[in-house]
Amino acid sequence: MWYVYFLKLANGDVYVGSTNDLRRRFGSHQSGQVHSTRSHLPAALESYVAVKDEITARSLERYLKSGSGKAFANKRLLTSGGIAIDAAGE
Repeated sequence: MWYVYFLKLANGDVYVGSTNDLRRRFGSHQSGQVHSTRSHLPAALESYVAVKDEITARSLERYLKSGSGKAFANKRLLTSGGIAIDAAGE
């Protein structure tokens, strides 16, 4: 199983990533091991989508970082008060 996940960062941005081990990857973010999120901790796991394989996960991640993908995620996957995906997730 693979996961595409959304982290809400301390600065209000949303980071989008993918992994086959969500607990391990979230721990990596929280401990400052991920360069993209290190300076914006703590991070909270906002949402995730489980898919069957890496190819699907990477493709979905790319889509969710695009303009129409951000709009879809904001409307359908991120429902807690106006969270918006922006440059931190790209």
